[in-house]
Amino acid sequence: MEQIQAKRILQHKKDKSWFGSAYNYNLYQGCPHGCIYCDSRSECYRIEDFSRVRVKKDAISMLREELKSCRKTGIAATGSMSDPYNPYERQYRYTRHSLELLEQFGFGTAIATKSDLITRDIDVLQSIAQHSPSIIKITITTSNDKKAKWIEPHAPLPSERFHALEQLSSAGIFSGVLLMPVLPFLEDDPQEISHLITRCRECGAKFIYPYFGVTLRDRQREYFLDKVKEYSGDIWKRYLEFEDNYQCLCPNIQELWNLFCRECDKNNILYHMSDIIKESQKPYRTEQLSLF
Repeated sequence: MEQIQAKRILQHKKDKSWFGSAYNYNLYQGCPHGCIYCDSRSECYRIEDFSRVRVKKDAISMLREELKSCRKTGIAATGSMSDPYNPYERQYRYTRHSLELLEQFGFGTAIATKSDLITRDIDVLQSIAQHSPSIIKITITTSNDKKAKWIEPHAPLPSERFHALEQLSSAGIFSGVLLMPVLPFLEDDPQEISHLITRCRECGAKFIYPYFGVTLRDRQREYFLDKVKEYSGDIWKRYLEFEDNYQCLCPNIQELWNLFCRECDKNNILYHMSDIIKESQKPYRTEQLSLF
């Protein structure tokens, strides 16, 4: 695998509002899933040929030293730019090694992925959960395997991701779904959203965090519209009607939000970020109070 230079791996975050994470890291650059909506293709990230996976040189040894030198532990998130469970991870195991380091140094983890390969590391995630939050976010934008095969052509199917979610939940890992993006005119069917929520409940999801729309900019916008044009000769034109070229919200967003809240409440699934963070950290706060 090609290696690229990196000045550092672990980035400290001042804002902990995204699933309570205090740190962020990415071992890989690039992703082969080919999702038509992926924002990481945008020019601002300066990554050419984003579909080609590279790994940061000496990533594990660098991460070890950076974790060791941290004054405070906290939740270290991964998966914000590139999926940490790309197909190469099966062989190289960089993500697993990073989790072993987090466990060793007393850090928590928050992982975003579309891959069922994450179930391989349930044992490490359980070890982390003994002392710190271990939060798994499986991205699922539709429960329809056939539609996902076009929208996310090289990612594991939604049915496979639901199965992974069920395994994680059964193992006691705090797990849920990132329902984002919900593509206008393609994934914003109320019945489809309702069915997805039902599947999440059946698989033991603790939370669903949604975004009813998609963000499009510069070359990513062009790529997305070309792909939608291949799928439908008419739908892509509707994207040209959005007043905001960047933030394209579902026209029926209020209907979807009302339905989403109602269904999640009925199924005891969290969806407000503050509630998700509070619930994921609850066991450790109780433990700290009892020790105090």
